[in-house]
Amino acid sequence: MQRPSPCSSTIDFQPWSSSSVYGANTKLPFSVQDNVDHPISLYAASKKANELMAHAYSHLYRIPASGLRFFTVYGPWGRPDMAMFIFAKAILAGQPIKLFNHGKMRRDFTYIDDVSQAVVRLIDRPPQGRPDWDGSRPDPASSAAPWKVYNIGNNRPEELMYVVSLLEQEFGRTAIKEMLPMQPGDVEATYADVAELERDIGFRPLTSIEDGIASFAKWYREYHRL
Repeated sequence: MQRPSPCSSTIDFQPWSSSSVYGANTKLPFSVQDNVDHPISLYAASKKANELMAHAYSHLYRIPASGLRFFTVYGPWGRPDMAMFIFAKAILAGQPIKLFNHGKMRRDFTYIDDVSQAVVRLIDRPPQGRPDWDGSRPDPASSAAPWKVYNIGNNRPEELMYVVSLLEQEFGRTAIKEMLPMQPGDVEATYADVAELERDIGFRPLTSIEDGIASFAKWYREYHRL
């Protein structure tokens, strides 16, 4: 049997990226049309490098690749080293939670169900490459190669202190708050422009932070048998 060429494949290779690639950018919301050449952490630089390597493979071998820039994903079965899990565990244990920039942070929290829905839909819509892509005026979000990047965020930044208050409400306990200065390599706010996602797959994340945290807290209590 002849092996199909990469360009004939309908599989969309999806290198995971992050909102961290926006680095020193301050214009909000973050758009995939924005230049992202100023990362402020090694993590952000690694994600940008991931996007670039995917583009090189896409250009050389015509492998469809969609770079997915996730914005503060949370929900059941998430990583225990992420903020939502750390906060929940500390609140229930009566231990302090660390709030950097003295709690004056905003994050575009995106519920896992919305993230999963976006990923599944994008698998069926691999990029084809743009014949009109102009190297003299390069669009950072697309290419002549079958490569494209998307923001996957809730399109609504939430105040960190409000998120903490929702967790307190769900768990019926008051958090012990340790206010700290900004961490090196961190940013004050993230906010996703999801216009490209909505245009290409007709979907945008819509789970409110209130509903998302209520679902997360319910799962957390059940999983830990609290």
